[in-house]
Amino acid sequence: MRMREHLDSNFDKAVDTILASSGRVVAFGVGKSGIIAKKIVATLASTGTHALFIHPCDALHGDLGMVGKDDVAIMISNSGETAEILRVLVSLRAQNTTIIAITSRLHSSLARSADVILNIAVETEACHLNLAPTSSTTATLVMGDALAITLSSVREFNRTDFARLHPGGSLGARINLRVKDVMRTDCLPMCAPSATFSEVVHLTNKGRLGLTLVHRAGEILGIITDGDIRRRLETDGNIIQRTASEIMSENPKKIVPSAELVEAEKMLHEQKISALVVVEENHKIVGILDTHDIYVGQIRSETC
Repeated sequence: MRMREHLDSNFDKAVDTILASSGRVVAFGVGKSGIIAKKIVATLASTGTHALFIHPCDALHGDLGMVGKDDVAIMISNSGETAEILRVLVSLRAQNTTIIAITSRLHSSLARSADVILNIAVETEACHLNLAPTSSTTATLVMGDALAITLSSVREFNRTDFARLHPGGSLGARINLRVKDVMRTDCLPMCAPSATFSEVVHLTNKGRLGLTLVHRAGEILGIITDGDIRRRLETDGNIIQRTASEIMSENPKKIVPSAELVEAEKMLHEQKISALVVVEENHKIVGILDTHDIYVGQIRSETC
């Protein structure tokens, strides 16, 4: 399949038509095309475009009343000659509904009556008999997804919008969670710059996070990880005489409590570290976030 070749000015026109409409997108399809239509509608709806699916048979028995004057109809038929689609088409044309046809036959009855034609023609079906809808249904799905994502992008549909529409799934859980929802705030391993090496080791072991934060009046100055301690043991024969300020790494990676958990996850991955210091805008320490907290927080949110 070479679907990219079919993304021409008609695709742009379809996008513009839907954007200009104050109504919904209403999709119609029979058989396999109906199944694909339902998936396209689901993707449209979840990415910021109001949409619904109506089976053509139901439409012919009253459900056409669900189609408003400002709606845009997407009618899917590979042949462009599906009887039920064409019967619905007559009624939609009578009420001046804008029609976007998704078909492989550009001179079919459906195509000739449509305002916009999206071409999903394929050279052959994947079926060994070249009969079962396979390549053609995949092409239709690709076209529908391209339409949905383009509309979403133009509308500047963002992460917050996505989370609002996906509150119950794992995707929504990850986006909705904030650092403050899962960070550790109790018994944080913290010491003064003057703390001895022995005190640092004790705090690091007791905190069970593999680190100790160095602070002055609650403001972060540096961090000492168990890795820092191991490396200094190998190179510094006088390490037991050192203070925390002499061992610490300055300017540890920080994040604010209101940041999205996915942002924290990205920082940990990109920086190849296991923990972030959570601070307020004045650099006051309010918590610690590590990779385990992110994992547990996501699982907890998904099961609520």
